[in-house]
Amino acid sequence: MVTLEPASMADAIPAYRIIDDARNFQREQGFVQWTAEYPNLDTIRADVLAGRGYVLRADGLLAGYLCVDFGGEPTYGGIRGAWGTAEPYAVVHRMGLHRAFRGVGLADTALELTARLCLSRNVRSLRADTDPSNGRMQHILEKNGFVRRGVVLFQGGERLAYDKTLR
Repeated sequence: MVTLEPASMADAIPAYRIIDDARNFQREQGFVQWTAEYPNLDTIRADVLAGRGYVLRADGLLAGYLCVDFGGEPTYGGIRGAWGTAEPYAVVHRMGLHRAFRGVGLADTALELTARLCLSRNVRSLRADTDPSNGRMQHILEKNGFVRRGVVLFQGGERLAYDKTLR
């Protein structure tokens, strides 16, 4: 059984290790979306303190980390393109999966559980962005019903912007 749970401060270091391993996995795939400076352990701790850090547990094991931000993303206001969904919305940032859980559909499960979390808060729009070279994440978003809407500037670089209407 896979669950999506608010991260605790005790989860911060193991979650950061997952993010750091995912950063290395990006490099193995031939691109750099996450730098050595971002996301860092302080980013994860800030997520936890703000209540936007979440962990995925598979049969009780820490299997992934993601940020689900219900406060919006200021840079999304400058989209080159147009959002297809209305506000309010939630944003998925910093999704990383433990190496042992890659390739088994956990990203799909994470997005489904995130959608349920949004709907439980009466939020019917979910947005995300990813690096143009991150074909893996683009594929995951698109196969889960997200639509590419344009380009946003995030962390000093262009990112492909996606959204999905939740039902």
